[in-house]
Amino acid sequence: MNNNLNKTAQEVLSRTILAADESTKTIAKRLSTVGVESNPENNRQYRQILFKADGIENYVSGVILYDETVRQSDDDGVPFPKALTDKGVVPGIKVDKGTVKFSEDKVDSYTDGLDGLSDRYTEYKNMGTRFSKWRAVYTIADGSPTNESIQRNAEDLAVYAKASQDAGIVPIVEPEVLMDGNHSLEQDKEVTTKVLTAVFDALKKQGVDLSGIILKPNMITSGKDNSQQADVETVARETLEVLKQTVPFAVPGIAFLSGGQSPDLATDHLNAINRLKNKNQSDYPWRVTASYGRALQGEALEAWGGKKENIEKAQKVFLDRAEKVYKASLGEL
Repeated sequence: MNNNLNKTAQEVLSRTILAADESTKTIAKRLSTVGVESNPENNRQYRQILFKADGIENYVSGVILYDETVRQSDDDGVPFPKALTDKGVVPGIKVDKGTVKFSEDKVDSYTDGLDGLSDRYTEYKNMGTRFSKWRAVYTIADGSPTNESIQRNAEDLAVYAKASQDAGIVPIVEPEVLMDGNHSLEQDKEVTTKVLTAVFDALKKQGVDLSGIILKPNMITSGKDNSQQADVETVARETLEVLKQTVPFAVPGIAFLSGGQSPDLATDHLNAINRLKNKNQSDYPWRVTASYGRALQGEALEAWGGKKENIEKAQKVFLDRAEKVYKASLGEL
């Protein structure tokens, strides 16, 4: 057990994790919804609104940055990683380079970015980042995800996690079974169980120290196009059941992704999961929190709308949601 990695993981997990690591393409899509053109300066201004919100450190313990953002500074010239560190928030970095389809006629994909990863870690560590993230995605469709995609992504997540730990950086391992489609909750449960089992088998084979990772999985839900949506309590129960079956107790914590859920639903699900977990602590010993992107940022983005006069309003909206998500991570909402 690496005590330094475990200590950092627990620090990152202590409150919630803001996923502000949207790629160039994704941030452009997000900003366009409020009529703002995406360019390095507008992207910087938007992220600064979140990072400089007065009191963010009360609810957020870690922020995942993108390659563009980790190189930028606030209006005072302070690099974002240092500005966050000065507030008591741990800066992290997305190190994958996005998904690639196995072939044009398939929906299955793997994640690019292992080439040159150790060199990137050296640079990112020098910038002050202390944890990293790698995302693999799985689509539930006819014949998908294939065993090939489940295995390839598990092995790549494990290679990434080992490289991260070798660099002294805590890896967030993110296998995301997408909500896209009309699949049932039972299908999601079956696929997620397969995916997590493969991931932990691969992590073990690669010699990854499980006490120094953070798992970032999806919750167990119906596909978003399915007319039969499970209630909040069912999602909580089935999600914890999958974790109990697949996640070793050595893992210090789980930070759920929101996966396109509305801010309210993602918050309610997290709260229900923790309320149930708190009643059965011996079965679910992990810290269970959130690593949300849209579910933490979406309302603030709308409140800002690209207008300077709306910055304080946007920060208040962001902090209100961050407080709710943090309380939900304790089951106290």
